[in-house]
Amino acid sequence: MNPQTTSPPDADRARAVKRRLNVATVVVTFGALAFGYDTGVISGALPFMTRSTAEGGLDLTPTTEGMVTSSLLLGAAFGAIIGGRLSDRHGRRRNVMMLAFMFFLGALGCALAPNLPVMLVCRMVLGFAVGGASATVPMFIGELAPAERRGPLVSRNELMIVTGQLIAYVSNAIIGLVSEGGHAWRLMLGLATIPAIALWIGVHFVPESPRWLVSKGRGEEALEVLRLLRTGDPRPEVGEITEVVEETTRAQSDAWGHLRTPWIRRITLIGIGFGIVIQLTGVNAIMYFAPTVLMSTGMGTQASLVATIANGVISVAAVATGLVVIGRSNRRTMLRIGMSGLVISQILLGLAFLLPEAPWRGYLILLLMLCFLWFMQMFCSIVFWLMMAEIFPLRVRGVAMGIAVFCQWISNAVVTLCFPILLDAIGMRTFFIFAVINFLVLLWEQKYLPETRGKSLEYLEEELASGSDAREPGPLSIG
Repeated sequence: MNPQTTSPPDADRARAVKRRLNVATVVVTFGALAFGYDTGVISGALPFMTRSTAEGGLDLTPTTEGMVTSSLLLGAAFGAIIGGRLSDRHGRRRNVMMLAFMFFLGALGCALAPNLPVMLVCRMVLGFAVGGASATVPMFIGELAPAERRGPLVSRNELMIVTGQLIAYVSNAIIGLVSEGGHAWRLMLGLATIPAIALWIGVHFVPESPRWLVSKGRGEEALEVLRLLRTGDPRPEVGEITEVVEETTRAQSDAWGHLRTPWIRRITLIGIGFGIVIQLTGVNAIMYFAPTVLMSTGMGTQASLVATIANGVISVAAVATGLVVIGRSNRRTMLRIGMSGLVISQILLGLAFLLPEAPWRGYLILLLMLCFLWFMQMFCSIVFWLMMAEIFPLRVRGVAMGIAVFCQWISNAVVTLCFPILLDAIGMRTFFIFAVINFLVLLWEQKYLPETRGKSLEYLEEELASGSDAREPGPLSIG
C-alpha cells in the first residue's frame, strides 16, 4: 500500500485526538476558572459590602470582612477532603458535575444574600466547590492526558486559576465604574454563575477517567475512552494502569499504620508544614484585600479597582514564566529566590506606608505589591504545588496529601480572617510582621525541605528512607 494513502488518515486521527484532549482540558479547567474568579472577586466586592445597609451594603466591620472572606476558605478545607473522597467513590466526571452545581448555587446565594448569616453560609457552600475543584480538576486532567502531555496539560489548571482571578479584577473594575449604587457587589458575585453553568454543560461531553474506570473493574469502558484520547493501541496503557491501581491499593492499605514509621512520619509532617507556611507568606492578604489596602493610601474606590487589574496581569505572567523556569531550576533554589523577594518586598511595603502622603505614594505601594506577587507566583506557588505531588511516599500519599491540603486551606482562612483586623489595629505595620514570618519560613524551608528535581518518586523515597542528604538535585538533573 502506498504510504501516502495511509498518512492523511493517521494525521487526521492525531488532530482529532489532540482536539478532544484540548476540549476536555478546557472544559474541566472551567472548574479552576470558577475557583480563581470566586477567590478573586471578593477583593472588589468588599468596599461596597462595607457600606451601610441603607446604601446597599451589608455594613461590614473589619472583623466581619475577615469572616466573609475566610468563610470560603473554611469551606474549601472540607471540600478538598470530602470532594476527593466523592471523586473516588462516584467518579471524576460525576463529581465535577456536582461541583458545578455547588459553584452555581453558592454564587447565586452570595449575590442574593439579604444579610451576613446567609452570606456566610453561601460563601461556605462556594468554598466547598472551590476546595473540591482544587482536589479533583488537576487529578482528572492528569488521568485523561497521555504521559508525554501530562505536565503541560495539568499546568493549565494553575494558569486558569490566575486567569479567573484576572477576569474577576477586570469585571470588578468595569462594574465599579458603571455602577451608581452600593449593590454593585451583588453583580460582581453573581457573575460567578457563568463559569459554573459552562462547566456543568461542558462536562457532559467529557469522558470519565480511565484510571477510575479501571479501579472499579470497568476495563472495557476504560479501553473505549483511551481509544478516543490516544493515537496508538491503548491496550498496553490499560495494563499499566491496572498494575498501578493494584500497587497503589496494596501500598495504601495501611496508610495510618505506615505513619508510625519514623522517616515516613517526618517527611509527612514536613509536607504538611509546607502547606501551612506557604499561606503565612501573606499572599492572599494582597489578593483578597488589594483595593482595601490601596484605598487606605487615599486612592478612590474606582481607581483602586482599576489598579488591582495589574495584580491579575502580573499573576498570569508570573505563572506562565514560572512554568518555563521550573523545568530548568532546582526547587530549593527557586524557593530561596522567591522567599527572599517576599521578605524584601514586604519590608519595603511597610516602609512605603511610613512616607508622607503624596499622590505618587499609592502607585509606589501598588508597584511593591506587584513585585511581591511576581516572586510569589513565579517561584513559591509553582514549587509548592509541584512538590506536593512529589514529596509524599506512595504508601501514605492519599492520606498525607489530604491532610496537607486541609491544613493549607485552614491556615489560609486564619490569615485572611486576621488581616483586616490587624490592618484596623496597627495599619500597614502588618507587613513587617509578614516579613519576619517569611524570613523564618525561608530558614525552615532550606533546613527541612528535600530537593526533588531530577529524582523519580521511587529514588526520592529510597533516599529519604536511608536518611541520606536529600537536599541535593538528583542524577537525572545533572548535565
